[in-house]
Amino acid sequence: MTHGIPASAPVRAHAALIGLGSMGYGMGQSLLRAGLDVTGYDVNAASLARFRSEGGATADSPAEAARDAAIVVSVVVNAAQTEAILFGPGGVAETMREGAVFVSCATMDPEKARTFAARLEASGRHYLDAPISGGAQRAALGELTMLASGSPAAVAAAKPALEAMASKFYLLDEAAGIGAAFKMVNQLLAGVHIAAACEAMTFAARHGLDLPKVYEVITASAGNSWMFENRMPHVLDGDYRPRSAVNIFVKDLGIIQDMARDARFPVPISAAALQMFLATSAAGMGEEDDASVARLYARITGTPLPGEPTSP
Repeated sequence: MTHGIPASAPVRAHAALIGLGSMGYGMGQSLLRAGLDVTGYDVNAASLARFRSEGGATADSPAEAARDAAIVVSVVVNAAQTEAILFGPGGVAETMREGAVFVSCATMDPEKARTFAARLEASGRHYLDAPISGGAQRAALGELTMLASGSPAAVAAAKPALEAMASKFYLLDEAAGIGAAFKMVNQLLAGVHIAAACEAMTFAARHGLDLPKVYEVITASAGNSWMFENRMPHVLDGDYRPRSAVNIFVKDLGIIQDMARDARFPVPISAAALQMFLATSAAGMGEEDDASVARLYARITGTPLPGEPTSP
């Protein structure tokens, strides 16, 4: 394993960015700030208009965005969307120049990443399996953590974009799929920690504790986690605008269950967390902030939380 982006890679300035959601948009801002020529694509017309207003170019399809690009960064939700962007009608594999690199940031089953890499590399392009962590704010600051695996040539080709988007870059292996596997370990922990934080905060509310004081005490104590510290202010503020949605963890913890079943490996704690995210999604909060798991606890127990009704 190496930590850091190799210094020997050549500079290439033309990039395509597929996906201008909360993470992708911030990554686009970081690419522009670093001086790259960036062409963006998204299904949301408002996101495209905003990106143009900030100096980016836009396109009507992934294939158009990727035409003549040396680097194509894909920031979509899952493997199915990644496959469509790569190989579907109007996909980027049709227009990427030979020797260009596709940087795949979606969270997916490692086997899918290996399959996509093999297909794309057979056409003379590179594939960098590069899932990300850090949230929208760090994406906009160019301070993401990137968990990457791919060939030295893929890393070299992607270097200008990697330097712009990530403050921590882990090159974990030369084979695609290893980065995806590391990301799934991260997501197992992240999902469990969010569910546990929501349970603990609502448990405190049920016992009539001062919730801001609970936050102050726990963040200074051994029970703290990054997710408790990051997500529980959403609960304290009653603000569930989606920074990361409940359904993201329905997907990711579901992938972990599939991987665990294939490996004959028990993962009961993440399975329990998945059930809480599923129940929250089923209660109509799937597209809202993942801290909404606390709202589910509150609603089924009649426990008051800021901005929430108290009846079960």
